[in-house]
Amino acid sequence: MTFDFDALLERAGTWSTRWERYAGRDVIPLWVADSDFRAPPCVLEALEKRVKHGVFGYTTAPEELREAIAERLARLYRWRVDPSWIVFLPGVVPGLHLAARKLLPPDGHALIPIPVYQHFKRAVELAPRAYTEVPLVLQSGRWVFDESTLKKSLTVKTGMFFLCSPQNPGGTVFTRDELERLAGLVRNLIIVSDEIHCELVLDRDKHHVPIASLAPEISRRTVTLMSPNKAFNIPAAGCAWAIIEDSNLRRIFSADLNAHVLPSPSVFGYEAALAAYRGGDAWLAAQLDYLRASRDLVEKALDLPMAHVEATYLAWIDCSGLKTKDACELFLRHGVALSPGLQFGDARFVRLNFGTQRSRLREALERMKAAIDAT
Repeated sequence: MTFDFDALLERAGTWSTRWERYAGRDVIPLWVADSDFRAPPCVLEALEKRVKHGVFGYTTAPEELREAIAERLARLYRWRVDPSWIVFLPGVVPGLHLAARKLLPPDGHALIPIPVYQHFKRAVELAPRAYTEVPLVLQSGRWVFDESTLKKSLTVKTGMFFLCSPQNPGGTVFTRDELERLAGLVRNLIIVSDEIHCELVLDRDKHHVPIASLAPEISRRTVTLMSPNKAFNIPAAGCAWAIIEDSNLRRIFSADLNAHVLPSPSVFGYEAALAAYRGGDAWLAAQLDYLRASRDLVEKALDLPMAHVEATYLAWIDCSGLKTKDACELFLRHGVALSPGLQFGDARFVRLNFGTQRSRLREALERMKAAIDAT
């Protein structure tokens, strides 16, 4: 079966967060991290079947999905997970907030590597909990941990380390050795690992390693947050999960879910996730091929420094050399909306989402080049 990722889709008027912000303007929105691709046919068929059934009552988490998740983790990563370790969530972001509020004491302290997806910082700020930002460093074209700085940032109150793997916005796929060293440095801490981009590894010689899969001792103190939302472009369906081996951590983490303070995933989220895992692999492989070519286009087209994007469909672009104080505003004036780097912890950068049709991406890059030439 072939899949047409070049087919332009009209998202105006569909309540799209990305597209509605600039409705009625000649702006190509390449900011929020969802793609402009239709979900896999198997997902659309499953949702259509559920809609035809016509009853959308309260829904129990399906055992079939628990088993599909466990099977997939074993097949892709050789990670043996008991289905009982899985805690379903409406999204990964609520998982970050639950971890900060439930698993870190009020006087506790967290470490957050930056740059990073903004909800890591928001989770600890709103908890509220003390935290220290630990800058990543660029080495050999990859954003990696500064192990010396990380060591110095540990205090007697430090109880949690937040990890984004693969890294957003830097695009790094951390190696097994890098993760083993990291786990050793934070050996007494709870690790909260957002791995939502794990199936969007673009480099064929790179492989995602769940940090909890390294060793039983690491698994017992790790909360792994996952979802098919990014890989299969189904975030609005709303289904994610935490994998927590330790029963006490799992009980504390789940308290608000069990008390219905937070909602469970929708029936459509369960259906979409199960369908994606049962029948979406060919579509995913084709999407990865398409994204690789788009990644290569972005890296070659812009005369701006950026780390090689090993995973995700997000490019982290250094604009410090431009003669402007606000690169995002510069590009917006030329018709391209990007995410400001300050949102992720570094105002010198912008983040570009290349998960769109190639013709639209080429036009956006031409506009960006015109903006750069105008400075």
